Amino acid sequence: MAERSDVMITMVGYTADVEMVALGPQGVIEAARPGLVLIDMSTISPAVTRRIAGRLAEVGVEMLDAPVSGGEPGAIAGTLSIMVGGAEAVLERCRPILEAMGRTITHCGGSGAGQTVKLCNQIVAGLNNLAMCEALVFAIKTGVNPRTMIEAVSGGAASSWAIQNLAPKILDGDFRPGFKVAHQQKDLRLALEAAGECSLPLPGTSLVHQLFTAVEADGLGGEGVQSLVKALEKLADVRVS
Repeated sequence: MAERSDVMITMVGYTADVEMVALGPQGVIEAARPGLVLIDMSTISPAVTRRIAGRLAEVGVEMLDAPVSGGEPGAIAGTLSIMVGGAEAVLERCRPILEAMGRTITHCGGSGAGQTVKLCNQIVAGLNNLAMCEALVFAIKTGVNPRTMIEAVSGGAASSWAIQNLAPKILDGDFRPGFKVAHQQKDLRLALEAAGECSLPLPGTSLVHQLFTAVEADGLGGEGVQSLVKALEKLADVRVS
């Protein structure tokens, strides 16, 4: 593919996977030619992204890190938010390709900046998920109809993607993955590792990560991230779904 393409896109699970595809045996770098652009849409380590981009630059290959947000619905509808790190001129050259997949395409800075912003996204998403799950548990425990609570909260300042999309799934007992617990855990680990490199405490992110660890311990890593509520159900001795 690298031999006969002008632009390549990768979107795989883990940092090591991107390293293998880009720099490993029979990887992009072995067939690279000046002018080739590699757009990596995985969510991986910002530091490793910068290292891969540096290696590719040595052989004339440009790299954009362009992770996405919007979940399965956004991917199907072509309305993803795409956070891009790398040279702005390269982004503009590739923008028509990204516009086939995303509605919001934001240049975040140099190499690795797209990954960093995606980790910011995952911090916010994880904490919003926890807030939504706690609200459901609180409503059930105090005798309030949770669907009424969702309707009311969705119209005010506390509305979120989690309230509008994940909360109804929980009440319907639907834990099929739009985004898996295991993948969310990978992203939270990346955020905590990057924060650790600059001595930054992230107490809320750490809590969400630990609660998801409890979900994984029950063998539910393949379920959707709305399964976070199951850890709270155990703690509160209450059933939401």
